[in-house]
Amino acid sequence: MTPGVTVNRTDDIHPCYEIDTVSYILIRKPSTVCVLLYIIFGSLSVVTVCGNLLVIISIIYFKQLHTPTNCLILSLAVADLLVGIVVIPASMKFPLSTCLYYEDFICKVRLCFDITLGTASILNLCCISIDRYYAVCQPLTYGTKTNVHVVVMILASWSVSILVVICFVIARSNLAKCEQKCLLEILLENILGPIFSFYLPVIVMLCIYLKIFHVAQRQARSIQNTTSTKSGAGVSKMEKKATKTLAIVMGVFLVCWTPFFLCITFEPFSNNPISLTVIEMLNWLALSNSMLNPFIYAFFYSWFRSAFRMIISGKIFKSHQLDQNKNSMFKLTTMLTN
Repeated sequence: MTPGVTVNRTDDIHPCYEIDTVSYILIRKPSTVCVLLYIIFGSLSVVTVCGNLLVIISIIYFKQLHTPTNCLILSLAVADLLVGIVVIPASMKFPLSTCLYYEDFICKVRLCFDITLGTASILNLCCISIDRYYAVCQPLTYGTKTNVHVVVMILASWSVSILVVICFVIARSNLAKCEQKCLLEILLENILGPIFSFYLPVIVMLCIYLKIFHVAQRQARSIQNTTSTKSGAGVSKMEKKATKTLAIVMGVFLVCWTPFFLCITFEPFSNNPISLTVIEMLNWLALSNSMLNPFIYAFFYSWFRSAFRMIISGKIFKSHQLDQNKNSMFKLTTMLTN
């Protein structure tokens, strides 16, 4: 997601570009640093696409994985897949620093995809946490209304993402007409946008995961008080594993996204403009969350890992092993825990 930065300084030029001292035209500057950046970001795109494709194929192909929670993970994987296909390659070709010089249609399209898919990815993560809340804290009513809730949450995630980018485009077009920064446009672009795209989902996720952890601890104590010492040790181990999972989920998410949103939120109110190089690096850090999501939400579970192995090895294309594969997946899904 690219911020609404308006600074235009020669010392912020991208390593792959330079300004002609005579014509002041931005031209390409091949260099070792440039090639290295393309290799790193290209690898990021490939890993993001492959990881999310594995998640999508696994959920679609294996009927045993057709659960409400996995539908949310599927929606998340689609958003992250599009980030790897569209946003990352476009950001390599048209980074923020070059789009300040070429305010053309392609840069605007890249910006819209960037904001829409980044917001959709974050909101889908938030919806997954809401689903986990109902599964853990309200298990008796979870199965009766889950399907409807999941459909509503998926539609809401993508609808809000589109609405955010529409408001951003309107604010950006009006801001260009102002001789000075307009208060309303700054409010839409740098405050309300980040609130709905990041800050509000983060607050919801933190509150939900804290509640889940509290309920899980209470349930673990209850089980431990009514079971043997050996069983209690097993419950304690499961509790530690759940705590570790929640810490990884929130930790990786916050590390990837928080620096970028703090930067774009306070940049308009700062007397010293933030370097575009810093903003671009924070943007790439945020985009890397789309690569990490498959590892966090899918690779962590054994039934997904088994599905990935079948897909990568090509076993799902062998007809004589089809029944055996599906039986294996059925056995693995019995290990599924909410």
